[in-house]
Amino acid sequence: MRTLCQEESITVPKGLKITIKSKMVKVTGKHGSLERNFKHLPIELWLANGGKEVKARMYFAKSKQLSMLRSVCSHISNLFEGVEKKFEYKMRLVYAHFPINANIINGGKTLELRNFLGEKIVRTVHMLPGVLVEKSASTKDELVITGTDIELTGRSAALVHQSCLVKDKDIRKFLDGVYVSSHGTKEE
Repeated sequence: MRTLCQEESITVPKGLKITIKSKMVKVTGKHGSLERNFKHLPIELWLANGGKEVKARMYFAKSKQLSMLRSVCSHISNLFEGVEKKFEYKMRLVYAHFPINANIINGGKTLELRNFLGEKIVRTVHMLPGVLVEKSASTKDELVITGTDIELTGRSAALVHQSCLVKDKDIRKFLDGVYVSSHGTKEE
């Protein structure tokens, strides 16, 4: 069953500037600007109510294809939250015996992890563009990864997690590693 016309809309928060040109969405706020391309999707995107609302519309779509409307709106609202508040991933260094040693170099752009399971190798993780890592001031053995783009921030956290995986051992017993403990928008 095809739906003739379906529409979704999201309101633009105060203090943010948004431009939409041929499915390229650019959002500017106090933490910089983010851009996203939706050219691969068969939808209409435009600003309504004098730039106070973003509308997405789709014609002749099946129910599975209609789901992309809500997804586009979620992506755009993530852009809004990113330039307004920034995203934050908190990661904990977990170890049973050998303490993992984390060094932040290159002004928060690179992370070095040493002594994982007592190994001599130094694991170097480069943050993706626009993402910074720092040690938590309040909590011991905690890293805080922040950035405006939710995808780049999440992927940077995943790179850190994947750099410290236990090989050739029972992972139910060897629980050492760097794990995401919480994530969301930064509390100002």
